[in-house]
Amino acid sequence: MNARLWDISPPVHEGAPVFPGDTPYRQRWVATIAPGCPVNVSEIALSPHIGAHADAPIHYDPDGATIGRVDLPPYLGPCRVIHAIARGPLVEWAHIAHAIDALPPRVLVRTYERAPVDRWDAQLAAFAPATIERLATLGVVLIGIDTASIDPADSKTLDSHQTIRRLGLRVLENLVLDEVPEGDYELIALPLKLVNADASPVRAVLRELARPGPGA
Repeated sequence: MNARLWDISPPVHEGAPVFPGDTPYRQRWVATIAPGCPVNVSEIALSPHIGAHADAPIHYDPDGATIGRVDLPPYLGPCRVIHAIARGPLVEWAHIAHAIDALPPRVLVRTYERAPVDRWDAQLAAFAPATIERLATLGVVLIGIDTASIDPADSKTLDSHQTIRRLGLRVLENLVLDEVPEGDYELIALPLKLVNADASPVRAVLRELARPGPGA
């Protein structure tokens, strides 16, 4: 039987929410099927932080790597989805402590009952830096969240981004975890090889883990 997949990426289209001041998604057709033209071809403009995306270290570190130069293993492999729904402005350790036994190296946190895929949420939940510190001590190499940032929207110091910079963690933001039960999955969320970019959209999916058969 095929393993079940959960698509945890929001739709990307004109009107998709972006951080205020960031580049919105725009698309136009530069060629359309017609006599003498056998194909449709479009041109797009967008922020690399639109939709589900991976931040590159250069986004928060002037000397950091661009997304096209980061290693891929953090974005692929066992992960755990933990629910901390409507628990306040910061995901504190107490909100996820119920689900940290035998933790895999990737952790995605759900904070919304329903992710606001059609609007910008200035009150988004973020990670407390201390939570990231403790996850790193347990071997976590990637954290993800279903909001647009691991820091509060009005933060000027980006304490959580600076924590992942110091610890060498990778991050996924703007996931959609509405339909995903708490538990363990395989994460597949590879960034594009945008050689000089500060982030990349990803098509993030979770795959059901293989279960041992009878007698295994």
